[in-house]
Amino acid sequence: MGVSGCGKSTIGSLLAQELYIPFFDGDDFHSEANIKKMTSGQPLNDDDRKGWLETLNDLAKKQLAINGCVIVCSALKQKYRNTLCHDIEAETKWVYLSGSFDQVFERLNSRAGHFMPLELLQSQFDTLEEPRGALKIDISLTPEKIIKKIKTNL
Repeated sequence: MGVSGCGKSTIGSLLAQELYIPFFDGDDFHSEANIKKMTSGQPLNDDDRKGWLETLNDLAKKQLAINGCVIVCSALKQKYRNTLCHDIEAETKWVYLSGSFDQVFERLNSRAGHFMPLELLQSQFDTLEEPRGALKIDISLTPEKIIKKIKTNL
């Protein structure tokens, strides 16, 4: 979990490969209305996120019945994380990819083809509630070092 541009998709897909389990990007499960709203420069509110988070929770439950998975999602507030792991708290592990506004801004600025405009980054940092009990990893590390740290600590 973490703000847009912190490396969730890159790290999540690499970790899933290492663990031989499926990878899912939470962004792929947004409704068309949510994507239009973000594309127009408006941040999502809690009502916008509710169905999306419940969909991801259902996905996680189905995947746990098979062999688990890696799901990446911003999950900026504790109540969002509570929804995501509802009824599967004991089987859920959180990794928080942490970086400064400037680090993430630079990454987003060089990224093409993502629906979230740079203007929404500040709203993500304003909304972010650092998770308790999550493995916190500095995004300045290389992807290889991040994956090694995750595997060692989880």
